Amino acid sequence: MSSPVNDIEAARRGLAEFAGRAEASSPLYAHLAGKAAEDDEVAGLLVDAPEPDGELLLAVAHRLLQADPIHPLTRYYPTLGGFDGVDAETWPMFRTFLLERADRARALLASRVVRNNDVQRAALLYPALSAVAKQAKGTIGLIEVGACAGLLLGLDKFGYRYHCDDGVQHTAGPTKAAVGLHCAVAGPGFGGPRKKLSLGERVGLDPAPVDLADEDELAWLDACIWADQPERVRLLRTAAAAQGKNPPDVVAGDGAADLASVAERLPSDAPLVVMNSNTMPHMGEQGRATYVAALAALAEQRPLWWVSHEPYEQGIAEVLPGRDDLGPGAGVLSVAHWSGPEPDVTVLATTDLHGGRMTWLG
Repeated sequence: MSSPVNDIEAARRGLAEFAGRAEASSPLYAHLAGKAAEDDEVAGLLVDAPEPDGELLLAVAHRLLQADPIHPLTRYYPTLGGFDGVDAETWPMFRTFLLERADRARALLASRVVRNNDVQRAALLYPALSAVAKQAKGTIGLIEVGACAGLLLGLDKFGYRYHCDDGVQHTAGPTKAAVGLHCAVAGPGFGGPRKKLSLGERVGLDPAPVDLADEDELAWLDACIWADQPERVRLLRTAAAAQGKNPPDVVAGDGAADLASVAERLPSDAPLVVMNSNTMPHMGEQGRATYVAALAALAEQRPLWWVSHEPYEQGIAEVLPGRDDLGPGAGVLSVAHWSGPEPDVTVLATTDLHGGRMTWLG
């Protein structure tokens, strides 16, 4: 864990940056983070946190409110049953609520990091894995780097419906799946993924795996979802319940240093896919380069495809430089395959980062 920020200006900048990022999809969080960036007492809570992360402060407030569900602030939190939009009372009530619990907030800020296991992103990854399955001509072995609780490892058990902008719909996955996902698709050429995906053994790799059987850990995943996006909480809980009887195998380790040893857990004769989504921004610049080098080294040992869904500048820019048309801000869905020293990279789509829509390019 890095040292505390100890800088109110860094905390305010972190809150302002998050407010800007949330503006397009979360009016509540954009409002609260923007106000917090102008308030030294609230921003000051972040001073003892490892990073000046505005999203973390909002997640901590969400977690504290989960523990006090009759507080009037919940009326602004759809994840907790609220229906009210932002008004003149939202910020004063939030500010009072958080500062009254300042000690508990500081303890959470010092010990937690934002964790997401966004099930909706499976709707983006499924077509990419379908494309790989067509090339690989066999049952795929799967490693997810940055797996968190491993919910995306069960993506072949989800149902999918793709709504194209020309009115055509495509479906895939089991007919009676517990988890059903919808994705809007723009752009020509999307013919829909395979109805059924042949996934074999699979394993997740994460620095700090989340145990789905631990209700406190699952509640923290809930809290990290933005509070005016209740559908994401519903999908998280549904997927967790569906996988509860057969939890995914997620190994604690580093995405680069431990990739080769985790790959040894899977059959050596199976085509191997390494998958990551919204993970590489957390690796840092040097970490991303080391991760890609580990992928290339593993590709020398066995057939390997890399399915990536990340912001361009913090993802496939490592192997496909000069594509400024793919950024900034959007997610980029891609498949890379090594047949020599350099990978062949196919950009399949640009996406929103949570997986509700994509523009198909592949």
